Amino acid sequence: MKRLLILEDGTVFEGTTFGAEITVAGEIVMTSSMTGYQEIITDPSYHGQIIAFTNPSIGNTGVNRDDYESIAPICKGIVVQEVSEYFNGRRESLTLDQYLKHQGIPGIKNVDMRMLRRKLREKGTMKASIVNPDDEFQHSYDQLRATVLPGNQVASVSTMKAYPSPGTGMIVVVIDMGVKHSILRELSKRKCNVIVLPYNVEAKQVLALQPDGILLSNGPGNPNLLNGTIEMVREVEKKVPLFGIGLGHQIFCLANGAKVRKMLDGHHGSNYPVEEVATGRVWSTAQNHNYVVEKTSLAGSDLILTYSELNDRSVEGVQHKKVPGFSVQFEPEAAPGPQESLEIFDAFIELMDAEKEKRNVLRENA
Repeated sequence: MKRLLILEDGTVFEGTTFGAEITVAGEIVMTSSMTGYQEIITDPSYHGQIIAFTNPSIGNTGVNRDDYESIAPICKGIVVQEVSEYFNGRRESLTLDQYLKHQGIPGIKNVDMRMLRRKLREKGTMKASIVNPDDEFQHSYDQLRATVLPGNQVASVSTMKAYPSPGTGMIVVVIDMGVKHSILRELSKRKCNVIVLPYNVEAKQVLALQPDGILLSNGPGNPNLLNGTIEMVREVEKKVPLFGIGLGHQIFCLANGAKVRKMLDGHHGSNYPVEEVATGRVWSTAQNHNYVVEKTSLAGSDLILTYSELNDRSVEGVQHKKVPGFSVQFEPEAAPGPQESLEIFDAFIELMDAEKEKRNVLRENA
């Protein structure tokens, strides 16, 4: 069955249907990841977005029980050139088509992905809709133009109630703004005693748990809308070591005087080169963001640049000058992507250890 992908500028791509046969509208973004489509589709940071894959073919490893990044996907739709009808693997239970049908997510295949990539690179991220060809075009296009994209998307993906992920090590509070399961897995590997809290939690509630550290998670949308979370960070960072990832990085920067703007065409993929400023060491990293910290705004803040993207020299990491806190824009947990930067989680553990030792010395000398 034929389907149409309509862009906000009026461009139309013809393809065929897979997944759920429903009409949707959302913000379209392209990912350059060659693997890990299941992790991408279930990443909460893609909330409300139509994901277009530059990889020529996806679906050849099916969908398994181990690679979810959230309990259920919340992206709007999938755009691909080709979808494998069969899969090969010992863990899998569903084809991608079956999975999307089960989750109520539509897809469109046999799309000219090169033209789509060129269009988005030139004009930037825009609204798009996946519709049936029988629908009257002008009506579908008018509906797309009238579509209002969600504002505070974090409210839709954050947990509503606190929950634990017990361990025997450091007490780490995770502020859930759309946290990926892989972040929790990395903390569990390091035996952290994790408590996950909603994004709108107050500083006094966080501090009452007496955490050894706070992790600000990844998530979707515009960080400038999260004023309550920004204020909370300003209070807790003075007392507890803090680590931000993705959206959490942007929140950390906003809380400390930097500015964040929307990019023309964001970073989505698992092959972005990032340089560590102090050493010149380069990592290949996974990224997924439409917003970026303005480098010039760091000059008037208490933050110093620690990591930089090699292609556009955008801000990829910062460290606070006065309090024990740092953040990275890229995804050190990968999922999918290279795992070269997993040691950043170890740096967070070391920071908590050092601060805990300082507190012990102060108590002994009191």
